[in-house]
Amino acid sequence: MAAAPVIDAHHHFWQVGRGDYHWMSPEMGEPLYRDYMPDDLAPLLCRAGVDATVVVQAAQTESETAFLLELAERTPFVAGVVGWLDMEDGGFGAKLDALARQPKFVGLRPMLQDLDDDAYILRPAVLANLKLLAERGIAFDILVHPRHLPHVARALEAVPGLKAVIDHIAKPDIASGAFGGWAEDMAAVAAFPNVFCKLSGMITEANHRAWKPADLKPYVDHVAGLFGSDRLMFGSDWPVCLQAGSYAEALQALRAILDGRLSEAERGAVYGLNAVRFYGLSI
Repeated sequence: MAAAPVIDAHHHFWQVGRGDYHWMSPEMGEPLYRDYMPDDLAPLLCRAGVDATVVVQAAQTESETAFLLELAERTPFVAGVVGWLDMEDGGFGAKLDALARQPKFVGLRPMLQDLDDDAYILRPAVLANLKLLAERGIAFDILVHPRHLPHVARALEAVPGLKAVIDHIAKPDIASGAFGGWAEDMAAVAAFPNVFCKLSGMITEANHRAWKPADLKPYVDHVAGLFGSDRLMFGSDWPVCLQAGSYAEALQALRAILDGRLSEAERGAVYGLNAVRFYGLSI
């Protein structure tokens, strides 16, 4: 029996000169303020034994989504692209259908964490367009901080068929050890059976200089208990993770925490097959 594929379900590419990354500035310096392209990632995947990836938007523009789709078309290891559309655009449905005709387009992600309105996801136009995503079976990535989770739960209740995934376990403050509030709100979100969770972005929320896998363990244990091995996905969050550790360190930290509690079949699900199923990847 062939081994299950290993899939990084969350990473980015960017090209600084494109100029549409609202969060990026020259003052940031290394490691973030530089180009990251497929040739930079390919050797890291090879060394880590990762077979394929899902690249996720990092700019709130349609042009960046087109850029990522073009990269994916000529990059065999990229199996899927999670792009961006304005969730309040009157032409949302037509634009979504156009994206859905792209072979490697698999989902959308508004950058909810960066919007002024914490309850943006509950706006009538957003909910209406989430219903279009649900009807078409297109995935929705949820990028939030813990304070957004109650609003997310209300949106999920309003759109029960939405196929959604929480990015970066909703970014709890791992560096301070904060747990309350986040833990209960994640339980409320996990109660929706069509919602998944990405085990990604955690080392970036820990103490960048002194984190260790044990710091992440209570958070991984909590979401593993809530979502189970059939609704969790590995994601590196490269190159954002480079603020706190290498690609290999991000993956090894998760393996150190998780692998001992999972069967071979469960590991195959978390590290690859769940991403295939959730995003409908052709691997």
